Amino acid sequence: MKIRILIVDDDLGIGDSMRQFIEMAGYESFAVQNAEDALAFLSHSRIQIVITDIMLPGINGLELTDLIKKEHDTDVIVMTGYSEDYSYEEAINKGASDFVFKPVRYEELLLRLKRVINERQLSKERIHMLKRLQKLAITDALTKLYNSRHFHTQIELEVDRSNRYGHPLSLLLLDIDHFKEYNDTYGHLEGNKVLQKIGSVIRTCLRKMDSAYRYGGEEFTIILPETSGEEAEVVAQRIRGAIETEEFKPLDNKPVPVTVSIGVTQYCPNEEVFKFIQRSDKAMYTSKENGRNKVSCLFVENASF
Repeated sequence: MKIRILIVDDDLGIGDSMRQFIEMAGYESFAVQNAEDALAFLSHSRIQIVITDIMLPGINGLELTDLIKKEHDTDVIVMTGYSEDYSYEEAINKGASDFVFKPVRYEELLLRLKRVINERQLSKERIHMLKRLQKLAITDALTKLYNSRHFHTQIELEVDRSNRYGHPLSLLLLDIDHFKEYNDTYGHLEGNKVLQKIGSVIRTCLRKMDSAYRYGGEEFTIILPETSGEEAEVVAQRIRGAIETEEFKPLDNKPVPVTVSIGVTQYCPNEEVFKFIQRSDKAMYTSKENGRNKVSCLFVENASF
């Protein structure tokens, strides 16, 4: 993407000659004569760098810098011909990326411009890398669902939100039936394919506000905010049915059935989190005891807000 630069200087001759020099250096550039026009330009055009004089009619360059940094993802280079009146520290404190004195030597300006562009790119790459690392830290590598560490963080947040606003909150705990036997018969690579496919099926059955986690080896949890126990049961049946109809072919292209047992419960106001999770676990084991491939609900009387 071509770097776009906006020059703000009330001297039309300076602004135009600077714009032409910057375009000759290979950048796309524009020029305006005051801060108001600069802000209007930024509101409808993507600009990576603004080069502004401090002395402007109306809003001055430092005030403009402050406004730009609050509202836009744009770097600012500040220019001034009054070295005694304005300091480098003032410009940097307002968010400027660099500070140059007038009369500007264009070769020096180009060097500073390239440095700001390079630092901007490095900053973007660092932010992108941090986001990737943060996502990896909370994601299960195999299923691409969230991991159990993130589940415990998120369930605390959702419980707190439920208590604060009086909204219902439900939890599903899901376990793959006879998964050990499947692994022993077909091998762990085929078992991993089952885990991946179930993770994918779960994602397709949820709303944006819901979140799914790989809780243990073959166990998954699903947090359903603003969802009653009865509504959660419908979601659980949808997931159970979708997995039951999914085809798994670990050997000779012959389909092998894979099913899950699911426990459903709704949070009780001011209940301890571990009891909430424990109840979903009991409900899941009820499904196991009743023949597997089932959804079981375990609610308490004061679950409603």
